[in-house]
Amino acid sequence: FDLPILHAVHAMARAGLDKVFLLASALGYIWGVVPIDVILVLFLALRRRMREGLFAGISIVGSLLLNLAAKYAFARARPSLWQSISPAETTYSFPSGHAMGSMTLAWVVVLLCWYPRTRWGWGWRWPTTIFAVLFVLLVGLSRIYLGVHYPSDILAGWAAASVWVVGVYGLVFYGTLK
Repeated sequence: FDLPILHAVHAMARAGLDKVFLLASALGYIWGVVPIDVILVLFLALRRRMREGLFAGISIVGSLLLNLAAKYAFARARPSLWQSISPAETTYSFPSGHAMGSMTLAWVVVLLCWYPRTRWGWGWRWPTTIFAVLFVLLVGLSRIYLGVHYPSDILAGWAAASVWVVGVYGLVFYGTLK
């Protein structure tokens, strides 16, 4: 299914979309996800929300390490069907680090908003969840549009991040959800 989807998405390429997806890709990593990860963990630590900060920190750092290990274990080359407008990528393709990082951040924020003891998250539950889903989809689609990932790379990144973060959540908060 990878190649037909890549070709179909590439057929939609337009100058206006190029800008949108380059921005989405940048926000999905170095300009968005990474700074927000750092700010979130620092914010939780400064607010003395140690369990929540531990959950966020382990989820984020663990996801990064899991992604790097998987990339080198699978060593899948990136697609080379056309010249990408994206800045040069130097790592392997599988799984997508952008997809994994954005999904990790999305899960962390959504789970913290839905955590029963987090009163400050109650009013933000649904808006945060909807924004997180849209953001993750946009980042994933941007990586396919730019031709730097196969769709299966994106799906693998989302799946790995989901299993990892939900697992960490269960371990960190086990017995405290009442």
